Amino acid sequence: MKDFSFYAPTEVVFGKESEEMVADLVKKYGGTKVLVHYGGMSAKRSGLLDKVCGLLTEGGIEFVLLGGVVPNPRLSKVKEGIALCREKGLDFILAIGGGSVIDSSKAIAYGVPYEGDVWDFYLGKAEPQTCLPVASVLTIPAAGSEMSEASVITNEDGDIKLGYSNNISRPKFAIMNPVRTFTLPPYQTAAGVTDIMMHTMERYFNPDGDMTVTDVIAEALMRTMKECVFEVLKNPEDYRNRAQIMWAGSLAHNDVTGNRMNGDWATHQIEHELSAMFDVTHGAGLAVVWPSWARFVMKENLSRFVRFAVNVMGVENDYTDPEGTALRGIAAMERFYHAIGMPNSIHELIGRDITDEEIKEMARKCTRNNTITQGKFKVLCTEDIETIYRMAR
Repeated sequence: MKDFSFYAPTEVVFGKESEEMVADLVKKYGGTKVLVHYGGMSAKRSGLLDKVCGLLTEGGIEFVLLGGVVPNPRLSKVKEGIALCREKGLDFILAIGGGSVIDSSKAIAYGVPYEGDVWDFYLGKAEPQTCLPVASVLTIPAAGSEMSEASVITNEDGDIKLGYSNNISRPKFAIMNPVRTFTLPPYQTAAGVTDIMMHTMERYFNPDGDMTVTDVIAEALMRTMKECVFEVLKNPEDYRNRAQIMWAGSLAHNDVTGNRMNGDWATHQIEHELSAMFDVTHGAGLAVVWPSWARFVMKENLSRFVRFAVNVMGVENDYTDPEGTALRGIAAMERFYHAIGMPNSIHELIGRDITDEEIKEMARKCTRNNTITQGKFKVLCTEDIETIYRMAR
């Protein structure tokens, strides 16, 4: 077994009416003046925002509201939040929403005590020494940001989407009530499950070899998501299966399915350029990119793709033709994506043909003007990434 470290300090309060604990939890982790950060009107329409604000008021906790976070959260909103926290003397950030809101909250938390531009952290120019505490009331299971150290922000100046990870921003607590996910649209539900599975797959397809317990956990999570998503698409108020999805979203990105191993993450990086350029749903973009990435890299470790095909996708193992088994596993994944309403090509994702110029631009940004590579399972240069985009077009 490979050496690893595991760090998952977030307190999880899971279940029906779990948001009732919000004021006590904020106090427990030192919050006295809170930025309540959220997205669009859904938090308001559902009654969750008003409920949380009412509970904070009853608990004697001051708060300031900042809404308007959009998918692929914007740097401009982050800077607005930083200025607001400084102006009002806020000392805690409570995200109400999904990964975009939590990622934006983490970026604000980094930026408040920092004298420079918060974008420095995402560019790798600086490292934060401290940040405001962050917590979440989760409404969209997908990104896993409620238990992870990761944050992904889009800079509108140049449509640049970059991630930054630091353990100091791991949320103090995460409130998870599956009932709050009943109203998620089918497309968003399916995209969320795609993202959850991909967080595990990025770790599963790594160059470090087999870790039996971790592999079995990862495979079980992926199989469970394949089963649950069809049930909630048929019945959006299926509490049992909504709950499995919600908890899996956290497990897929708090490292229990990877144990800090050398994950690949190329599919995520390649997709980030798609969602930065075209502002598409992240999970849908992952569904488009992964099969082409898989076909491009699979010969680096064919046995890993055979195992995935057999243990996750249920493909019969043809011991005389491992490459054929691997390819059938990838094709089965494509069929699964389509069956839950995800696109299978860039054309289907953005509604038109992508140009060679756009492909070159995305590949250039993905490698920061040919100064870095992507991926660990197979190291990818700019030309490789262009090829994967063309395969997915």
